[in-house]
Amino acid sequence: MQEPTLANRLLGIKSALPAGVELVAVSKTYPAEKIMEAYEAGQRIFGENRPQEMARKYEELPKDIEWHLIGHLQTNKVKTVVPFVRMIHSVDSARLTEAIQKAAQAAGRTIDILLEIHVADEESKSGWEPQELAEYVRSGAFDRMPNLRVRGVMGVATNTDDERIVRRDFEALRRIKEELAPCFGTDFDTLSMGMSHDYPLAIECGATMVRIGTAIFGARDYSK
Repeated sequence: MQEPTLANRLLGIKSALPAGVELVAVSKTYPAEKIMEAYEAGQRIFGENRPQEMARKYEELPKDIEWHLIGHLQTNKVKTVVPFVRMIHSVDSARLTEAIQKAAQAAGRTIDILLEIHVADEESKSGWEPQELAEYVRSGAFDRMPNLRVRGVMGVATNTDDERIVRRDFEALRRIKEELAPCFGTDFDTLSMGMSHDYPLAIECGATMVRIGTAIFGARDYSK
């Protein structure tokens, strides 16, 4: 039996997504040719983890691509992505938030951001602790950042085969988004959660955006 093409895998996933759920094709480590295959099949939103890799691909590829930075962002790399990034999913601290505001103001842009929440049973995962974020939001800090548009929250579930734990994490993210919503306007509409191995459950729990890489592009070769 012939293996499905990249385009067929992409279109199969997109056709199965419910209305209102957006697909970020996670293209980190994949070459520009693979991204072009997905682009030619109609995909326009791509997610990258590394600022330098995303900037290089931005220069090489069509300019109507929407680039989403989904990996950890160091403050000293903010200026690399601010001129062109459409959305930064991984805003995980006050320091980073303020660095993005400063760079966006200097670039004359308004940047869409998501607040990354730490819900997983793994210390290695980044993100705001829910209480810490609630206090920062209540402080009115975002009212002083006109170049940021806070669109919602993002998170990564615990890496486990136990569906109960993954569901718990996704439901916690949804609940935190609902609790924060009154502090923001109608633009606060995005819940980014779910990857290749768990996105159907994420959608069941209320995801409006899923981040899918290997299920579209195939296994990554990290040796390159």
